Amino acid sequence: MEENADSALEQAQSPQLRRTLERADLGAVPETRRALRELLRHWGRPGRSEIAELLTSELVTNALVHTDHDAVVTATVGPRALRVEVRDFVARIPRVRVANADDHTHGRGLALVQSLADAWGVRAHGVGKSVWFELDAGAA
Repeated sequence: MEENADSALEQAQSPQLRRTLERADLGAVPETRRALRELLRHWGRPGRSEIAELLTSELVTNALVHTDHDAVVTATVGPRALRVEVRDFVARIPRVRVANADDHTHGRGLALVQSLADAWGVRAHGVGKSVWFELDAGAA
């Protein structure tokens, strides 16, 4: 029980970004990137924050394009890793797709997340889901 209390306290003291994104507001994507860039200004090895920005953009874009609801993005900087979660309010679970060579703009988001994140997944909620990824601050 004490370990959970310590973990909750550690998370509460960790730098965090939390933003509600309005349905279909694709202008929120670059705004979220800028806010994340500021949060991660002194975090991780060179290049890690740029990967975090890219993956966050993909998850935010997916939530706004593939649902007709608001979304909530949360980024938490822990002592060893960054965790980004994008919650939407649609139960449909996303799947990694193989991008069509003729389609230059669709079908690559989760494949990028899968290949660049140290861990990622989908967590179902009572209403909707969260798609999340983690990046280790020290990974090359």
